[in-house]
Amino acid sequence: MLFRPLLVCFFLLLWLPIAALASGFPSLATLQSEGFQIGAEARLLPVGNDPSRILGSMSPARELSPASVTKVYTAAAVLDKFGPQHRFTTRLMSQAKPDANGVLIGDLVFDGGGDPGFTSEDLWRLAQRLHEAGVRQVDGRLIISQWRFGPVKCLTTDRCRVSERSDNAYSALLSSVGVNYGSWCVAVAPAEQAGQPARVVGCDSKVALPRIENSVTTQAANGGTELSARRVSDVNGDVLQVSGKISTNAYPRQLYRASSDPAAQTGELLLDMLTQSGISVRDGYAISTLQPVSGSHQLAAVDGKPLQEGLLRMLNYSNNFMADMMALNLVDSPRPDLAQAGAAVSAFAHSLPGQGPLRLDSGSGLTTTNRVTAAGTNVLLEGMFQRSSLFPSFVAGLQSPENGVMRFIRRGSPTFQNNVMIKTGTLSQPVTVRAMTGYFRTRTNRWGVFTVLVNGTASTPYLSWTRVVDSIAADLEPMINAN
Repeated sequence: MLFRPLLVCFFLLLWLPIAALASGFPSLATLQSEGFQIGAEARLLPVGNDPSRILGSMSPARELSPASVTKVYTAAAVLDKFGPQHRFTTRLMSQAKPDANGVLIGDLVFDGGGDPGFTSEDLWRLAQRLHEAGVRQVDGRLIISQWRFGPVKCLTTDRCRVSERSDNAYSALLSSVGVNYGSWCVAVAPAEQAGQPARVVGCDSKVALPRIENSVTTQAANGGTELSARRVSDVNGDVLQVSGKISTNAYPRQLYRASSDPAAQTGELLLDMLTQSGISVRDGYAISTLQPVSGSHQLAAVDGKPLQEGLLRMLNYSNNFMADMMALNLVDSPRPDLAQAGAAVSAFAHSLPGQGPLRLDSGSGLTTTNRVTAAGTNVLLEGMFQRSSLFPSFVAGLQSPENGVMRFIRRGSPTFQNNVMIKTGTLSQPVTVRAMTGYFRTRTNRWGVFTVLVNGTASTPYLSWTRVVDSIAADLEPMINAN
């Protein structure tokens, strides 16, 4: 009766490779058994005479989609090139100077600086500084010059649909002249009495920009607030259709939806702001991809916020517009596309010893063709940890689960919630992606890095973030406590 021991040994041999690959990640191994593709690695960083040590490993060299985990690569690359205090500058230029009456003969050129965090507040400051420079009338056009980059060709279905309609802000189109993350903003406030239409206005202008179709009703106090918005376009431009309900005792809400053309959006907003600042423009605005003529005069300029502040917002809120704008700025030649931006981020990553295979077709992770490995992402994290002048700005953009902006990460034991800092990545199409990377601190305050990449297939079921966070927390806690 030797067949039973032989049969047992046969099944053990089948099981052993899976167990070895899942070493240190028993909870994640359960997801793998359901058909999900997983790459994971956790290791301690070297300190003093103690070398780096692997605490958990599960197919760490498997190339998988990282979704928005891509953004840690982008953040590292721009910090390496520009430094934490770099500011992007936006200018108003002209070939002429205003005469004694404040008249500017010729065109006024808005020279977009590619600032990922350029907002309507910056646009207002630019208009006011032009007024301070003595300009009261532009005897020509306002030229919106996106010569650095834009319009950038879309690579994903969501972005390619934005020129016609949008029900979100995450897929905003890209341009070096973009404002407010390439999105329109409207504010919704209740009327004084229930039954009346709510008040819906543009966030930035006295003129209704964009045009608004309002079907929001005011409910009685505590009647609930449910709002939806969709931006569509017609021959006259963008229209924001807002519907739903808001209770009389609700605070005003702001809704953002991607515009159909970031350059046109900036032109419309700036024209109105110039008018409100006492500056008339005779011939409206036009969009150009030409660089301002050599020898043009700078009439007004605004420096954006330091890069380290932009990175915090980009990483905390996983802002795709900001991430791709930052990646585009890495390309030295004008008018780059997303593939060139991804290649620039990849070039930085490949400069790190041990990075391994990598494919980045964007800086945001919105492109579903991006591929990284868990081991390679940990190489990046360790590389930034070793850059003492850059690490504080880099790690500041990661979230602690206990206090994270994203509520779905507020799970796991107190050990997990208080001893890790993370960046997540999520995609739903063409397959489910749930990815997480970051740092952890052990019981003895030693630093470690970890990356978990979970990809579904066409045959795997929906996977909630609840299951993934709980699995990662369960696997990391023993590592943290044991070291």
